[in-house]
Amino acid sequence: MLSKRIIAIARSRGLFHASRSGSSPLNVYRGWETAASHAQKAQFHSSRLLQAETVKVPQMAESISEGTLKSWSKQVGDTVAADEEVATIETDKIDVTVNSPTSGKIVKFLANEEDTVTVGQDLFVIEPGEAGEGAAPPPKEEKEATEPADQHVDKKLPEPPTSSQDAKPTGGVPSEGVKEAKKEVAKGKDIEKAPKEEKKPSASSASVPGSRNETRVKMSRMRLRIAERLKQSQNAAASLTTFNEIDMSSLMDMRKKYKDSVLKEHDVKLGFMGAFAKACSLALREIPAANAYIEGDEIVYHDFVDLSVAVATPKGLVTPVIRNAENLGFIDIEKEITSLGKKARDGKLSLEDMTGGTFTISNGGVFGSLYGTPIINLPQAAVLGMHAIKDKPVVVDGQIVIRPIMVVALTYDHRLLDGREAVTFLVRVKEYIEDPRKMLLAN
Repeated sequence: MLSKRIIAIARSRGLFHASRSGSSPLNVYRGWETAASHAQKAQFHSSRLLQAETVKVPQMAESISEGTLKSWSKQVGDTVAADEEVATIETDKIDVTVNSPTSGKIVKFLANEEDTVTVGQDLFVIEPGEAGEGAAPPPKEEKEATEPADQHVDKKLPEPPTSSQDAKPTGGVPSEGVKEAKKEVAKGKDIEKAPKEEKKPSASSASVPGSRNETRVKMSRMRLRIAERLKQSQNAAASLTTFNEIDMSSLMDMRKKYKDSVLKEHDVKLGFMGAFAKACSLALREIPAANAYIEGDEIVYHDFVDLSVAVATPKGLVTPVIRNAENLGFIDIEKEITSLGKKARDGKLSLEDMTGGTFTISNGGVFGSLYGTPIINLPQAAVLGMHAIKDKPVVVDGQIVIRPIMVVALTYDHRLLDGREAVTFLVRVKEYIEDPRKMLLAN
């Protein structure tokens, strides 16, 4: 009865024909089971492939159309969650992260690291699925789906005949030979899996003291952009620098008195940059040409101060912008500087964070600089350079005293500012810093 049911099911599925004489019910059933399993797998794989999604290089900014694929954060076969970072693209202004649009498994990379990629270019292929879903075996339901649907067929197959005639191998290789062949194949796989022995460099090729080896490193896009901008500034602006010395005693006393309470109440360190930013904002009201730029044959003046603050990062100098600095107090400016500085060091600055500045402050003093002539950040008209604070002997009321002195430098575009205006600007900053109370009296 069992064999008749199996044959009937096989015939209904088109897997068995009466003309195939000699086919046993057991072989028919097994053939049917194998075909069903293959069909199920084919259906599974084709459906997953049809779901695969190609992720493209995203829009980066209006002025940026290409970049360098700096690194892959994931590898082929890794599973990712939606919005998880997959790659980083370096442009001449910012680093752009490419995130996964959906959770799933990465099946293919369509670009290599250090390749130049353009907006809209195919970047990688992802197979949608649950995050964490890997190459695990199919669930129990999928395995059971390969079994016959007819409930009258017993799932337990009859034992194959054990007669000496049926026990003979059908092929030409004896069972002992099969075992030996399997061992050889397994041995071969182990050899393939074993890591290839890397060729160790010879002692003669190793660097030794006094060697004359050279190393070439490709310039990053950001470094190339910085070089281009600096040279452009030198060629375009009529740069001139004026210097002055500032007695930092009063500002240092104020900082020492209030820094602990500010840190406790506002969770921010009270530095000197907030005071200099406020002093510059007030001085720019009196000297508006220092807060302007040239466009064609016109001078464009700003009624606001978007302050660019130079921040050193491993990839180069960047200048994130504090918007409407004229309306901010010391603590608010320090909070903005702290936030922008962290984003700069983490490579998370957006293009909006670095565009539109009207005046720049650069503090080389944090690295120990005593003097320096900063370069104008075009199209701006001027840049203030701060330097290290050093104790110096100075004359106060006819007496020689020791005071903490900072040298400040103002580099300005002589096409926009005359010497009188530039010097007046720097003197106003000096007056505000040497007596911070004056900033409270300024309109």
